[in-house]
Amino acid sequence: MSIEVGSKLQGKVTGITNFGAFVELPEGSTGLVHISEVADNYVKDINDHLKVGDVVEVKVINVEKDGKIGLSIKKAVDRPERPERTERPSRPDRPMRNDRGDSRGGHSGRPRHSQGRSNDNHRAPKENFESKMARFLKDSEDRLSSLKRHTESKRGGRGARRG
Repeated sequence: MSIEVGSKLQGKVTGITNFGAFVELPEGSTGLVHISEVADNYVKDINDHLKVGDVVEVKVINVEKDGKIGLSIKKAVDRPERPERTERPSRPDRPMRNDRGDSRGGHSGRPRHSQGRSNDNHRAPKENFESKMARFLKDSEDRLSSLKRHTESKRGGRGARRG
């Protein structure tokens, strides 16, 4: 019986590392069960699940050109497949709510073609790139100088001597 991807085999755990377990397969070849393929839940310590000498059922998940065999214990367990999740149908009787709690269907309520323009007087006029960049640099320099002042005060200032 050749080792093919998808086949299920019985094997014996011959070695355990922090990243997985080596399993000897029927024809004398050895494969690796990566720690992520041991159980469905998170495995912090593989020794909680396997010991050297355990006989386990494994599924071959890949065979490399250089002969390395990738195995999985969790995929060897037959579980009924969960049905594909379908998209929930929309409910036309209830309006959609956006993250602010407004029931406007997720957009501003204006027609799409005029969404970029605003007639509201409370909004700031559009900034050009240069003024945005200048404002960003000023804010950045202010924050940096504040941070420097704060850290220097904790260290004792620039001229403080260590001793």
